Amino acid sequence: MKLIPANKAPKKELARFLEMNENVDGKLLVDKGYAVEVNEKIEGCFVLDAVENDIYWLKQLYITKSAAAKLPVLLEGILTLAKKKQARKVYVHSHQPMVDILLEALQFHPQAGSEWVNKYPIEKGNWWTYNVS
Repeated sequence: MKLIPANKAPKKELARFLEMNENVDGKLLVDKGYAVEVNEKIEGCFVLDAVENDIYWLKQLYITKSAAAKLPVLLEGILTLAKKKQARKVYVHSHQPMVDILLEALQFHPQAGSEWVNKYPIEKGNWWTYNVS
């Protein structure tokens, strides 16, 4: 599995991925995101967006059903990338119970009622944070 800045990913492969996954914001992905390559095919994507000096928001995390088993490895790769960017914290909003379980297993912490949740209110799902350093 490789994490490639989306603007450097093979254009045809990225276009194929975006066509098959219409819920992914292609512009945001190309501007700020990464493509997840598995066996030379793009099977996922994410945006690790700096929202404050050393605080990042993991947005638009998506992986195809065929590569879903690689999600734990992908999350660990994203946290390694965050560390390289000298992030102090990474926030993620989950709206799937299985992702909640995985985040908890990877030592993310729930953020119900925190300042962050109040700043970025989203009605469904849960906010989580990971202390990188």
